[in-house]
Amino acid sequence: MIRIGIVGYGNLGKGVECALNQNKDMSLFGVFTRRNPDSVTIQTAGVPVCSVSSVADWKDNIDVMILCGGSATDLPKQTKEYAQYFNVVDSFDTHAKIPEHFANVDAAAQESGKVAIISVGWDPGMFSLNRMYAGAIL
Repeated sequence: MIRIGIVGYGNLGKGVECALNQNKDMSLFGVFTRRNPDSVTIQTAGVPVCSVSSVADWKDNIDVMILCGGSATDLPKQTKEYAQYFNVVDSFDTHAKIPEHFANVDAAAQESGKVAIISVGWDPGMFSLNRMYAGAIL
């Protein structure tokens, strides 16, 4: 069973939770928020909602942390920071800054021995594949 954590519980975090509930080999172990944890209600019963300030305390309990923050300010800081403690996945989508983001996150992941996967999702993930296919056809 892959133990998953979610950082950020906006629309993306809620979507990740729904996707996890459809996969029998994954289990949601915690949701981390900047809001008051008592004000956040999630769909999965029995899963704690915690302050994002306690993320590092969970390093031995979560296998993969899915980062659901924004690309402008959240992910450039969070992904490289959390790659020190967890295998991480983010949806960074500021195309012009992907090489810089990759270098920063890769350095942190290499140092900690963790896996960090960036820019996963619709854009740039699926859009990039669409552009590649269109370019090949044209």
